Amino acid sequence: MENSITIREYGPADKVAVMNLIRLNTPEYFALEEETDLNEYLENKRELYYVLIFDGDIVGCGGINFVKNGKVAKISWDILHPEYQRRSFGSQLLRYRIDKLKTIEGVREIMVRTSQLAYGFYEKHGFVLSEIKKDYWAKGFDMYCMKYKMKDLLEKGR
Repeated sequence: MENSITIREYGPADKVAVMNLIRLNTPEYFALEEETDLNEYLENKRELYYVLIFDGDIVGCGGINFVKNGKVAKISWDILHPEYQRRSFGSQLLRYRIDKLKTIEGVREIMVRTSQLAYGFYEKHGFVLSEIKKDYWAKGFDMYCMKYKMKDLLEKGR
């Protein structure tokens, strides 16, 4: 089917495509050294991770990790092919995960740690800035810690 979007769980066979996505976004959105961090995440730290497929190709990915006994969900490693940015693909992938989190018992907070380069995207989707750490990811890549408006989480499905 032409122009079809599918979001499904990541599998090991997707790793080459996901690693290619970070390379396509380096150095614009990711520091060079973050490629090693993503590899470590995919191999050892991934909990829930998804790929977004458009017309048969993986063009985006993003995950969810849990802390504080499952009460806090962290949106993690969102990456979108540069040709598919600003076309609602990232919004669909984020909404998919937020909707998924609304069905998981015990989740009380959703957060994301991103950079100054992408925080506007999350702000547009209901996340509020709570902290900034300069040069956190790498020199020139600050960490912007953001939290999803709890009111939205509690009103929609709780």
